Amino acid sequence: METALNWDIITQEAVHHLQALLRIDTTNPPGNESAAAEYLAGVLRAESYEPIVLEAAPGRGNCITRYRGDGSQLPLLLYSHTDVVPAEPSQWTHAPFSGDVADGWVWGRGALDMKSTTIMQLMTMLLLKRHAPSLHRDVIFAATADEEHDSDIGAEWLVKHHPDLVRAEYGLSEHGGYTLHIEGRRFYPIQTAEKGTCWLRIRATGRPGHGAVPHADNAVVHLSRAIDRVTAQPLPLHVTPTAADYVQRIAQAIGGSFGSTLSATLNPRLHAAALKRLPNPAFADTLHAILHNTVSPNQLRAGYKVNVIPSEAEAMLDGRMLPGFDVASFLAEVQPRLGDGIAIEIEHTSPPLEVPADTPLFNAIEQQLIRSDPAAIVLPYMLTGATDAKLFAQLGTKCYGFAPMIIEPESPFDGLIHGHDERITIAALAFGVRGLFETVRDFCSIG
Repeated sequence: METALNWDIITQEAVHHLQALLRIDTTNPPGNESAAAEYLAGVLRAESYEPIVLEAAPGRGNCITRYRGDGSQLPLLLYSHTDVVPAEPSQWTHAPFSGDVADGWVWGRGALDMKSTTIMQLMTMLLLKRHAPSLHRDVIFAATADEEHDSDIGAEWLVKHHPDLVRAEYGLSEHGGYTLHIEGRRFYPIQTAEKGTCWLRIRATGRPGHGAVPHADNAVVHLSRAIDRVTAQPLPLHVTPTAADYVQRIAQAIGGSFGSTLSATLNPRLHAAALKRLPNPAFADTLHAILHNTVSPNQLRAGYKVNVIPSEAEAMLDGRMLPGFDVASFLAEVQPRLGDGIAIEIEHTSPPLEVPADTPLFNAIEQQLIRSDPAAIVLPYMLTGATDAKLFAQLGTKCYGFAPMIIEPESPFDGLIHGHDERITIAALAFGVRGLFETVRDFCSIG
């Protein structure tokens, strides 16, 4: 079957669909994902699928369809989101909703996060229908709304109100399968874990008064000192199975002094010094985040006039907790550092996730990447942010991040997601379309 596929023509089709999807402004808020859902549904109907578009709110559509296998194995879910974050058009080289193709790139808000993944999954569904492989699993396609806000009218709503449409043993989505260049070697991280969230509002109180007569009982000072206490030193080191595997595979592949230094980051006695010796600060920061619970003070509010000492000061802390932690155990690390007299309110939480890397699906992903790039070294990886995987996991789905992309060493991939001039190379899209289709086809053919 593979020899019958013209990948140049398939890539051209994928670029066309990506351009069309990028030209639909699904900035959230307000979303307008129904326009994207209807476009996808129309493409699927033209290939004899029977997609449905479900709206949890007007204009907030979710598109779902299914390729039928023989049912001897449980389904595989391909899920993505069609909403995007806002863009500042004046800061872009090509307009954010132009879908322009220039210099080998497809430009637009969502080109990486994550309409390109939606198109990889769409093309997988189209190729399954056209070539009709006999599969042991159903393959479910779900392009959802609202992930960039809180998913309550997207994945969360589907899980609560239409679970049978999206229930699956495994799921594939964003944040994995892209090239990571370290010390001249090519790694491909696959998301097998993600941190949980625990957003906190902290409040300090004090005695109000005239700014011309300072005193020690100042709410702003109390709050500032609490923030300094909680951020001055890292929270304790915790090595999860995913983090250990990630670090050890990189260290073994590279070896030498870099490998030794990297391995030392897992040793509580050597950890802090080893992190400082790593040559890439951005890599060291990411590694720190997957080995620690973290707290980042990102919003402050105090006072209403420069010459008035306020009686209250607040901050919002973005807390992220590792697999194995819950809100209580996370707060047990954070609260003592804030100190007495600091009130804490929990604003939002979501659980951490971790799935094993020794499953048939992970093995199929690894085999596919090595076929596509014989120098590939595949890694389990922990995402420091959050995705809709947390929601589908409520149905028992084991979710992996796998939206394969070939990234060149000097490519400006970092900073494009949620940044200006978001774009994807046509080569990266082509790599992803083929890699995802072949992985899905092969994995779902396993008896």
